[in-house]
Amino acid sequence: MFLTGCGSRTPQQSSTGVAYAGPSVLNLRRDLGLKSQPVGTVKHGDKLDVIDTRRRFVKVRAADGTEGWTDSNLLLTPQQMDDLRLLAESAAKLPSQGTATVYDALNVHTEPTRQSSSFFQIPEAGSVEVIGHRLTPRVMQNKQLAPVVRRASAKKTKAKELRQVASGPPPPVPPGPPSDWESLSRPRATDIPGYAPRVAPVASGALDDWSLVRTHDGKAGWVLSRMLTMAIPDEVAQYAEGHRITAYLPLGEVKDKDQNQVKYNWLWTTVSSGQHPHEFDSFRVFVWSIRRHRYETAYIERNVKGYYPVEAQLVPGQEDKAFSLVLEDRDGTLYKRTYAFSGYRVRMVSKMPVEPPAELPGVRMAGGLDPVPAQPPADTNWRQKLGEWRHRWIGR
Repeated sequence: MFLTGCGSRTPQQSSTGVAYAGPSVLNLRRDLGLKSQPVGTVKHGDKLDVIDTRRRFVKVRAADGTEGWTDSNLLLTPQQMDDLRLLAESAAKLPSQGTATVYDALNVHTEPTRQSSSFFQIPEAGSVEVIGHRLTPRVMQNKQLAPVVRRASAKKTKAKELRQVASGPPPPVPPGPPSDWESLSRPRATDIPGYAPRVAPVASGALDDWSLVRTHDGKAGWVLSRMLTMAIPDEVAQYAEGHRITAYLPLGEVKDKDQNQVKYNWLWTTVSSGQHPHEFDSFRVFVWSIRRHRYETAYIERNVKGYYPVEAQLVPGQEDKAFSLVLEDRDGTLYKRTYAFSGYRVRMVSKMPVEPPAELPGVRMAGGLDPVPAQPPADTNWRQKLGEWRHRWIGR
């Protein structure tokens, strides 16, 4: 009976590494290829044992024992998972620049590039907090085009041969380079210490605007900025005049007794069309007019270079509402300007130089999967090995 039970089960393949599921839902398939039948699913962050690899496809085993194939680009290494946790921890400390909504389901990426893994998805009509911004080159696949060889027609080839015969023998071949041509070519640019080849600049049309967003459950990742819509009320957003709203915050409430409603005063920042390394080039304060029952502009400043964060501030010893922005002066120095707001009046109360914000931690995205090798089992005596072998085969 013991031998019969042993022969009725297939031993598991040994693990060669550890990886984690990258997308929010990852299908494990029976064979190679995306059209193969799924045998199971795992969620983002689930630990997987790597048991086989074939080019860019990897066979993994889930915690419940399900084994299947997937693309290595959909898997994350333990180091990348640690980077994601560190990014979420750093993003949790950043102030919100406003809530944004999406019209369609939107993929959230680990890095501000289209080639990076998408590890969760914002559902249709879902909302997130915008907390950062980055402008990055749009990475394209390098494709080498084969040279186009144009074959001359038979008539043109024959006419060319006749002209060569009529004009006499071809000219002599010029002599080759001298034997010491290498020494005559010195010095070269590569002989100069510290020489580095010049990198061609990236065209402005090959850039992408990305926003760092934070979900209600604490996840953080990058999305294309053009897919977000700031959730400021439409009666204020209608004054954007084609510019994109990049941040907003309320500056206190106003009770309109005639219309029996509560309105808010608002600060917003906007950026003109195009792609810019800064977050905004204009900011504006809107106030609700109790007499006219509409929003009016209390303050506006254009043609600036502004950066996150945009924050509400407290003015020491005063009850006025206040806000601060980081603006760049003409000399390139960054200053944190604080403005006090009272009624229709906005005035600057302080201006202090600030250092550029530290870069957020990035997620190491190596090409393909580079799994961490599985830890070898500890040495055991023959009794323990026999017990493990018996438990594996007959379950006791």
